[in-house]
Amino acid sequence: MSLNMQDMMARVQELQSRMAEAQQKLRELETTAEVGGGMVRVTMNGKQEVRKISIEKSVVTPDDVELLEDLILSAVNKAIDQSQKMAKEEMGSATAGLMPNIPGLDLGNLGL
Repeated sequence: MSLNMQDMMARVQELQSRMAEAQQKLRELETTAEVGGGMVRVTMNGKQEVRKISIEKSVVTPDDVELLEDLILSAVNKAIDQSQKMAKEEMGSATAGLMPNIPGLDLGNLGL
């Protein structure tokens, strides 16, 4: 039984190492979402941190602030969605072969 425990501890350590590497990679990976034909662009990393917002000058008009607000909101939400998908793929790669595939088991709150 001690051999199983040693094997399990080795797997846990490997999983921790892979998770730390994946977390670091997610800080470095970026995705950019565009809306309004590229009028507003939001760049976000895999940790859902906004890195950059670009706004075309033609969209910045005092007469239509609501349009700009809507474009920014849409771009941020799109970037979050893309970033979450990127993070899910990266964490799935990190845990491949180490975590059992249990249907219905959601490890999202653990970053998996």
